[in-house]
Amino acid sequence: MSLITIIWSMSASACLTLAGINLLVWFQNRKASANLFFSLLATGTAAWAFFELKMMRARTPAEFATVLKWGHIAVWLLILSLVAFMRAYLRTGRPWLAWTVCSLRTVAVILNFLVGQNLNYLEITRLRPVPFLGESVQVAEGVPNPSMLVGQLSFVFLIIFIADATITAWRRRDRQRALAVGGGAMFFILFGTSQSLLVFWGIARVPLISTLSFMGLVAVMGYELSSDTIHASELGRKLRVSEAGLHDTEERMRLAVEASGFGVMVRDFGRNEFLASDKWRELFGFLETERLEFEAILQRIHPEDREPLRLVLERARAGRGNYDTEFRVVLPSGEVRWIGARGRVEFDNSGKPAFARSVSHDITKQKEADEEASRLRRELAHAGRVSMMGQLASALAHEINQPLGAILRNAEAAELFMQEKSPDLDEIRAIVADIRKDDQRAGNVIDRMRGLLKRQDLDKRPVDVSELVGEVAALLRSDAASRHIRLEWTVTDNLPPVLGDAVHLQQVLLNLIVNGMDALDDRNQEDRSVCITAALEGSNTLEIAVRDSGPGIPADKLAHLFDPFFTTKPKGMGMGLSISRTIIEAHNGRLWAENRNEGGASFRFTLPVARKDAGR
Repeated sequence: MSLITIIWSMSASACLTLAGINLLVWFQNRKASANLFFSLLATGTAAWAFFELKMMRARTPAEFATVLKWGHIAVWLLILSLVAFMRAYLRTGRPWLAWTVCSLRTVAVILNFLVGQNLNYLEITRLRPVPFLGESVQVAEGVPNPSMLVGQLSFVFLIIFIADATITAWRRRDRQRALAVGGGAMFFILFGTSQSLLVFWGIARVPLISTLSFMGLVAVMGYELSSDTIHASELGRKLRVSEAGLHDTEERMRLAVEASGFGVMVRDFGRNEFLASDKWRELFGFLETERLEFEAILQRIHPEDREPLRLVLERARAGRGNYDTEFRVVLPSGEVRWIGARGRVEFDNSGKPAFARSVSHDITKQKEADEEASRLRRELAHAGRVSMMGQLASALAHEINQPLGAILRNAEAAELFMQEKSPDLDEIRAIVADIRKDDQRAGNVIDRMRGLLKRQDLDKRPVDVSELVGEVAALLRSDAASRHIRLEWTVTDNLPPVLGDAVHLQQVLLNLIVNGMDALDDRNQEDRSVCITAALEGSNTLEIAVRDSGPGIPADKLAHLFDPFFTTKPKGMGMGLSISRTIIEAHNGRLWAENRNEGGASFRFTLPVARKDAGR
């Protein structure tokens, strides 16, 4: 067998082998379009190698012309598949250039069957034997076909298309592919086109050897595809290793979550499916085989918490994403359980909710502990109010004795007037009016005492600050007068109401004012005063301040004033300020102390302004 036959046959076989392998790759992965186009390119190259070998072995001009005519079908397939491969593999290339190349090559194939013996010759006059690789092969001589310019123009646009795609890929920093595929294609297409031009226009009397150029093109592109396949295989191996590690990590996380008492639930909005861990099902009272649906889950929620939870979930789905909430669950056995849940909604590219993931845990014991702590705080606050009333007992007794004494004197005077034969009725009416007024005054004092002594939970309602400060000042007026302390209060006009519990806020004011008066007991200065002010701080916060003209607070004790059982008084318990801060914080406010530059101390606290709908 001759060397030419061996080379061209092996080239064709190698191309067909690569074509089969890449066609199989495409069958397994229909998205790998580059492999499909490479398979067509390799098939076209193998077919051209067959036609080129037949031309070298042709016996007559007519046989050469026929083989060359049908060989253009292989060239057409080769060029179209090359353009498609460049577009698919480099993901670039101007579409209009690609369509121009394909259109020109298709027109060339049509002219190949319509004009002359084939696209290259109007007529082949004779065959001329020439030596090549140690043997004699046939070279055609004849009249060139002008239609050949259309085919050659398609090669010109093909080179422009490849150059443009290569430059774009290079600028995109995909330089390995640009250099190997684009550069290789440019080199081999230029070499094959140049050699064909010289042969068909009769400039060079040598056989066509375009197969070698096309074979180089196939080799370069096949190498790049093989590298990608090897790389993909390596990534697949690493992925399998990663999946094994991920599975191990997931198993550890599952064990950790179950050990911590958390239940995990995932909702797939697209499929309307719920996936839940065994612990989550246990928390909500669902069996392992029971199908989970949103309405069924919602029915397990306590009726009072059902609608608030629905609103929380709807807000998360509407775009807020994260949520953190607490609610009660009623189990099939009737047991009520408090659940704390935290979750996140994930959205797809169109902004629609795709998944919701949440973790839940049982907080019943925590809630019970919080309720017990709240009850103890209420009891302690009540004890503080009772203790405060004990400290003010003398002043309050005086406050009540004054109207009672006036009532007694007015009653005695009325009795004397009634003994007269013609009593002065106008005078008696005035005495009765005084008795009624003094009675109301005593009743108001008793009502204030009863309110402070009553044991009650925190009941937040809109509270008028002016009335709040006035009532406390009225309770302490007599005590302040007996201590020779001037009690003043200034409330800005038209203050909005605050949201709070009037009794508890009165307790805070009482504590702060009495502390201020206690600080003045050892002071002999002329200015002995306690001043209360109330004013807005911003649009949503109101600040109340209690200032005294005492000695101030020692710097080393200022940071510990609100600690439980810390006191600066010889007989104090150290709970008044601690209780006061707890009450203010329960009102979403803040209480702090500071020394005044002009002397004395200032205790200030903030309260939120009540919204218009707070009463509801």
